[in-house]
Amino acid sequence: MSFIPDFEIGIWNAWIFMIWQIIIPILSTFIVKEKTVLKRLSASVPMKFEKTSNILSMVILIVAFIYSIILPLQLNTLWFYLGVLIFLFGLIIDTTALFTFREAKPDGPFTTGPYRYSRHPVYVGFFLMYVSISLMSISWIFLVFTIIFGVHLLLVAPAEERFCLKTYDKEYQEYMERTPRWIGLPKSKK
Repeated sequence: MSFIPDFEIGIWNAWIFMIWQIIIPILSTFIVKEKTVLKRLSASVPMKFEKTSNILSMVILIVAFIYSIILPLQLNTLWFYLGVLIFLFGLIIDTTALFTFREAKPDGPFTTGPYRYSRHPVYVGFFLMYVSISLMSISWIFLVFTIIFGVHLLLVAPAEERFCLKTYDKEYQEYMERTPRWIGLPKSKK
């Protein structure tokens, strides 16, 4: 990891892995059967700095994607192979979440599939993908994007949970009591 990264446009750059950040939301429109579930996925969660948060999220995604076009992967290194494993884990989490949306009840919270292990598996999957790209490219700049994205998720997740508590009341409260917010971390005491 050098302070001044190498920039080059090429096929074997980080965009290959970053493209999934765009493909997965698009795939959800084709995979989800129930249109009310699709509306729930695209609904914005009311929060104090909602507009700022949404703009920040989009800016991070766009800038990180543009940067990934000129960010070469460090092929045939330990960091690259470790990054690929983490990326695949994140992709599996997000893909199984997509198929959970396909079978979801239109009037209840998501509680099956990867939602049995985390209240925010899509966030976990996307974050793992960012971490993996940071590793595969050995880029401190992409690591900064990853940290900003992670902080953003830490702020959005509780707001989303408050919204779900208001919407689904006791059903979501029981779900929160038995399911951790993030995979591998202790359950919420709320």
